[in-house]
Amino acid sequence: MGEVACDEPGTDYLRRLKRRVERVVETYRVNVEDLREAHTWLRRIADCLRYPPSDSVPEPTLTSEQVKREMEELRQSFQPDLKRRPAQAALYGAWHRTWKAYGPDLLHCYDIPGLPPDNLMLESLFGRLRRHQRRVSGRKSTRELRDFGQYQVLFLAESEEELLEQIRQVSLEEYRENRRRLEEAEAPRRLLYRLHRDPLGTMRGLVKQHAARRAALSSTDDKPPLQPGDT
Repeated sequence: MGEVACDEPGTDYLRRLKRRVERVVETYRVNVEDLREAHTWLRRIADCLRYPPSDSVPEPTLTSEQVKREMEELRQSFQPDLKRRPAQAALYGAWHRTWKAYGPDLLHCYDIPGLPPDNLMLESLFGRLRRHQRRVSGRKSTRELRDFGQYQVLFLAESEEELLEQIRQVSLEEYRENRRRLEEAEAPRRLLYRLHRDPLGTMRGLVKQHAARRAALSSTDDKPPLQPGDT
C-alpha cells in the first residue's frame, strides 16, 4: 500500500483503502504487542517444563522440585498490566489457576522414568479404539468400549497370529477370574436391557429371587443356636 502513488489518476480508492488499513493497524498495534508478549511468556513456561520433550538425552539431574522452584520464580517475575494488556491478563489468570489446581500433579513425570508429560499418546490410543469399534459395528456409538475397552487396550494386535500369541500369555485361572469380574460388571447393563425388553418377566424374576432370599434368611434364623460341645 505504501507504493501507491498519490498523484496518479484512478488511485482514489486505493488511497482511501490505505488510510483505513493504516488506521486499523494503528488501532490494534497495542493488541499485537500484547499478544506477542503473551506468546513469549507462554514459550518461557513451556521451556520451564521442558515441553515438548527433546529427543536427545534428558537432563539426568532434573527433578520435580527443581521444575517447581523454577516455575515459582517465573510466576513471580510475570507481572503484566492486567487492565491494559488483556492477552497477558488472560494468560496470567489461566496460568495461576491451573498451577494452583493441578501443579503438583503435573510434575510426577520428572521423578518417574518413562512417564510421559502428557496424555497425547493415550488419547491417540483411545481414538484408534473408537475408530476400530465403529468399523466393526457399523455404528457411530462406541458404548461397547465401556464394557470391553479395558481388554481391547491390553490386546492390541495387527494380525490374528499376534492376537493369538498375546492371548496365550494369559493363564486359564487369570482368564476365569477376569471373566467373572466382567460378568459382574455387565450385570447392571443386562438387567436394564431385560427391563426394557421384558419388564413383566424381569420383575417376576426379581420377585422370585427376593422370595428365595427371604426364605433362606428365615431358615437360618429358625435354627437353634449351637450349644457348647455341639458339632
